[in-house]
Amino acid sequence: MLESKIQANIIKHFTKHGWVVLKVIKCNMNGISDLILFKDGKTLFIEVKSDTGKPSPIQLFRQRQLRQQGFTYEIINSLEQCSNLI
Repeated sequence: MLESKIQANIIKHFTKHGWVVLKVIKCNMNGISDLILFKDGKTLFIEVKSDTGKPSPIQLFRQRQLRQQGFTYEIINSLEQCSNLI
């Protein structure tokens, strides 16, 4: 499945469950996740990849950086992987 299709499904799913979903198109920080989600004082960072997609070194760096600060940062390639995040 295309990354854009997976991303659209994830946005729809989390919005349905009351999350505010920000789709990052361009920002000042290379490697930031595709989606940033907010709900009840929680913040999730989700990088979306296709079945064959691999995170870049800068994306893995951002994942480590944000996790070290206590945030949840997941690299997801299917809607099914999101069930444990809600």
